[in-house]
Amino acid sequence: MEKRKLGIAVTGLGGAVGTTMVAGLELLRQGAIGTEGLPLAESRAELVEYSAIAFSGWDLFSADLAEAAQAHDVLSHKQFVASAPALKAVRPRQAVASREFLANIEGDNVFEAQDHRAAVDRVREDIRNFKEEHENVVVINLASTEKLPLEDSPLFQALAAFERGLDRGAPEISPAMIYAYASIAEGVPYGNFTPSLAADIPALVEFAEEKNVPVAGKDGKTGQTFIKTVLAPALKARALKVDGWYSTNILGNRDGLALSNEDSLRSKVKTKHSVLRNILGYEVEDHIVDIRYYRPRGDNKEAWDNIDVTGFLGQPMQIKVNFLCRDSILAAPLAIEIARCLDLAARRGDGGVQEQLSVFFKSPMTSGGEPEQAFHRQEGMLEKWLGA
Repeated sequence: MEKRKLGIAVTGLGGAVGTTMVAGLELLRQGAIGTEGLPLAESRAELVEYSAIAFSGWDLFSADLAEAAQAHDVLSHKQFVASAPALKAVRPRQAVASREFLANIEGDNVFEAQDHRAAVDRVREDIRNFKEEHENVVVINLASTEKLPLEDSPLFQALAAFERGLDRGAPEISPAMIYAYASIAEGVPYGNFTPSLAADIPALVEFAEEKNVPVAGKDGKTGQTFIKTVLAPALKARALKVDGWYSTNILGNRDGLALSNEDSLRSKVKTKHSVLRNILGYEVEDHIVDIRYYRPRGDNKEAWDNIDVTGFLGQPMQIKVNFLCRDSILAAPLAIEIARCLDLAARRGDGGVQEQLSVFFKSPMTSGGEPEQAFHRQEGMLEKWLGA
């Protein structure tokens, strides 16, 4: 019996996370690495095998993935040498771009579309071409964080309004939305690993439900927020009142550069801020989230947290966490697992919002109501679905 194959089409393919995904699965195929960091490696669900995954996608930069990976400097020298032939064989397709939504990153690999409809048609054609090689395809958004548009725009509230906006070239429509719309139109599952507004707007949720296409997002939960959603439920269980939680990040990769723009930063901070209220059941008055671009760190992100809590007899205590993490090393395996789960959802006929994938996201999409944010409960939701 022929092995089932899956094509992952990545927006932002040439970025640090995208190149790490491709290199990681090539090294896994070679037996050069183990499955550490891949949380569903031992799952008994009918997920596609890692060795049966291929990559394509789009990027603002035209460099092949070997050249891109060398610049990102995530891989060890030995890992780079072993994966370089596979990386060199992949070159990103031309991307949709908008300086209005992404001011700090400007590349040379952009196609000029006359309007939104032309951009959608071009992306749909790219997806169809990839599907000729790999019948089963998932689109994952790993592009740099976009400026946050007005979420309550009437344009985003219903599919008919959104499509009229496409027809008239509405400036509120971002590249991330164009990729999401094109994916759903082609019947291809879509996962948003970024804080950018995309398939989570009501209009595109409606479209996904109408087409019975799985969608999930948003903003991959990799480092600091992952730790936060583990610690906060424990503090709640012990009735320790959180008086303040100060979180700061420094990182120096391309994502960090994008976030040095205030408009893009606002999108990221918003997805991080809602977590504590959802878990604890009250607003933490002094919940501060700060993210800084610090070029010398490259992909080696540092996340530092100070937590002030009140315990029995009103006595104050503190917890301090310093997570010296590798941004792409944490993110790449999660993006792979999200793609595998979306593929499984499509095979099961589970269209619309895939709430069971909440464990992977800072701001999980839901079918209605507040999202579950406590990590252990999110994990239970996923395990129940996988075992169904």
